[in-house]
Order: sequence, then C-alpha cells, then structure tokens
Amino acid sequence: MITGQDLIDAGIRQGKWFGSALKAANRILSEGGSREAAIAAAFAHLPGPGAPLRAEGEIQIFSNIRAETPFEVDNVEKVQQTMRALVRTPVVRAAAIMPDACPTGPVGTVPVGGVVASQAIHPGMHSADICCSMAISIFPRTDPKALLDAVHQVTHFGPGGRMSGAGIKPSDEVMSAFQANPFLREGALSAAIEHFGTQGDGNHFAFVGMMKSIGETALVTHHGSRAPGARLYSQGVKVANRFREELSPETLPENAWIPVESKEGERYWAALQAVRHWTRENHAVIHDMAAERLSARISDRFWNEHNFVFRKSDGLFYHAKGATPAFDGWAEDATALTLIPLNMAQPILVVRGLNAAHGIGFSPHGAGRNISRSTHLSGLAEAYGVDRRGLKPEHIADILARETAGLDIRFFCGAPDLSELPSAYKSAASVRAHIGEFGLAEIVDEVIPYGCIMAGDWERETHWRNRQR
Repeated sequence: MITGQDLIDAGIRQGKWFGSALKAANRILSEGGSREAAIAAAFAHLPGPGAPLRAEGEIQIFSNIRAETPFEVDNVEKVQQTMRALVRTPVVRAAAIMPDACPTGPVGTVPVGGVVASQAIHPGMHSADICCSMAISIFPRTDPKALLDAVHQVTHFGPGGRMSGAGIKPSDEVMSAFQANPFLREGALSAAIEHFGTQGDGNHFAFVGMMKSIGETALVTHHGSRAPGARLYSQGVKVANRFREELSPETLPENAWIPVESKEGERYWAALQAVRHWTRENHAVIHDMAAERLSARISDRFWNEHNFVFRKSDGLFYHAKGATPAFDGWAEDATALTLIPLNMAQPILVVRGLNAAHGIGFSPHGAGRNISRSTHLSGLAEAYGVDRRGLKPEHIADILARETAGLDIRFFCGAPDLSELPSAYKSAASVRAHIGEFGLAEIVDEVIPYGCIMAGDWERETHWRNRQR
C-alpha cells in the first residue's frame, strides 16, 4: 500500500490533488502494477511545475519502419520527429512506430501508425475517428457479386446519416449507456441513431472477397464511430485541455490528458466503451442486413479496432492511432485473429498477433500513406499534362482501368475518389515484408479481393455543385 508519506517522500507536495494522486497509486498496486508505476501514476495528478516535460531521449521509441524510397525517407523522418516531441509528455511511458506510419498534424501530434502507452487518457491520441475498426463475416456458398450488390443496397457512405425514414436504432443496451453518460447524453445520443448503419467517407469501405484458405465468400467492413465518436472526441479534447492548463501547461495541446482517477476520467473511459459497443453493432447491422437481403447464412464473424485506447494489466493506457492490437486479451470480445487491409486491389490480411515487445503489443493497421491526398492527385494528373483539377473523364477512366483491373470497384456517391486508389498507399509488399521482418504478427489467411465500395468524391457530387453545373 502507498501512503501519503510515501508520496511526500517521493517529492509530491500536498494540495487538493493529493487525494486523487494517492488513489491512483494504490489502484495501480491493486491491479498488480509495480511500486514504481504506482508512484509514477501519482505524479500524473501533480499540477504545473510538478509535471515538467520529459528530457529529450528519456523515453525510448521503438521503431518498426524502414524507408525504401526517397518519399519514405522524408516520411519516416517526419514520423520520428513528431514522436520525439510527443514522448516528452510527462505521463507517457512507452511508444512505438508501426511499418505503415505517416505524419498528420503539427509536430508532436501522434502519427497514424503510432502507439503510445501512458498513465492517463489522451483524446488527441485516439483522434476524432474513435474506434475506427474492421469486421469480417463469412458467407458460405454465396456469390461475391450478389453479396456486393446486397451490401451496396443496405449500407450508406458519405456525410450525414441515413435518409429520412431509413433510420435504424441501436440496441437498448447501447442507447442506455449513451443516456447514462454525460459525455454522450447531449449531441451524441441523437447521432447514435442518425448515423447507425452508415460508414462515412475517406478510406472506409465495404470489401467482398474470397477466403484463401477455404474459398468461401467474405464481407469486410471498415469504419469508425461516425458522429457519436467525433462529438465525444470534441468534448474530450476540451476537458483534457482544462487539465493540461492546471497540471502541465508546457505539454502540447495535442497531447493533453484526462487523469483516469478523476470524475471526468472515469466518465470518459466509460464513454469510450459505449462508443466502442456502438461501433461493433454498426458493423454487425450492415453485415446482417446484407445477409437478410440474400437470405444467406453467416458462419463466422470477428472484428478489431485499430484506433482506440486499450488498458493492459500494467495499468497503462495504450493509445493506438492506426495500429492493431497484437497482445492476448486486448478486449473481452477479442479473438486470436485480427484484420489488416492493404489497398482495394490487394488481399486483406488475417493475422495472429505476436505481442512483440518492440511493438509494445501492436501490429500495423494497413498500408498507410507517404504523401498527402492532394500531392498524390497532382502526381496522377502530371502524367496527362494537367493539374489535378484538369483531370478529364477519360483520364480518370484510364487510371481506374490501370489500377483496379479485374475488380468490381464502386463509389457510393458517384464520382471516383482517386486519392483512395492503390497508388495512394505504401507498397503492400513492403508492409507485408515489414510485418515479418519486425515480428509484429503472423499472417494466417487472406481475403482475396473481388470488389469493394467506398464513398467516392462526395464533395464533387453535392447537390449545390450539381445545381451549379
């Protein structure tokens, strides 16, 4: 047991934060954590000068990435630079970079493909797309085109929720959890119904393919928690920043934290679990509606998130911003297998995590990007002697034929989104090689692509743009 005197001897001065610091320390001990970790947890509650930034190089960053092209050299350096700034955050205890890492935001912002272990919860480290995740269902003896058609009819991509009159309500359990939580009760509660059964935009997809091992048809969906998660994130960032101003003003706003022993921390952690439950149901309802439309049977299903906060037995919170859990028991509903997509023209990998120490228990979540969407589009356009706004329909058709030959690729909102084509992503072969080279996961099966649906360039197809044309 940690006593108040123990905290004083460790250098923690007394104040209004002392009780919560003591509670945090003893909770770590009760969960099997070390005395050192318990004292460190107490320090997370210390305000102002008591929580200075860490010295440069104090926290080791495990790097599981290797540059193979000039673009990747610049990408890797930017990722490492931002992680070096991030790990100076006082409550951070460990960090790792995945093979698909790419920078996003100002220096110090967690990159996609970054994993950070901390004593506290950092909303900025799970980002607005809370619980972005993958789910797979096996449809025995089902024609892949029929399945893709069925999914196309029941899902919804693009901004906003489902069309009026087409709404679907989540389970009573989910709605009760939203209603009971102050972070979710206002704003996110109505969005939980409006956005249920939707998949959003960007790199989210519905992918149909064949299992390499058994030849059966599979549906894989990729999306996050939509508006409910985004609204929780917005509130979490504000709360974390209020704590930052009191506990560690030197900490970058992107890395502000919510102490887990605080009332706000307990409620935010509960809200994360409710949003996770909503997201899991959101995957399932899309799969189930497709099965119902086909009168088909689903023989197996599992899922995993790659944008979330996980808590391990060491008492630390592991923030995965685009990284797949690879340690045993990462969730109550966890299976031994997880999913790693690469791009629309490549197989989705079914892997078994290896809990690698240098990955702090995680594996990559996909192929990642080396360049921005606009830079990629400019590169495609250059081949035709135009800028990216000058790409003509015949150019787009040529690009699609070259990059997606033999596949049934659909864009829900009409216009293709060229920034989501295979050439926008890192080499799938390299990512696969790095998974093995760094011992992050074992590839046990693949979903061979038949086709997929993505949102497409929904901004180009907005009603006001159509009227203008």
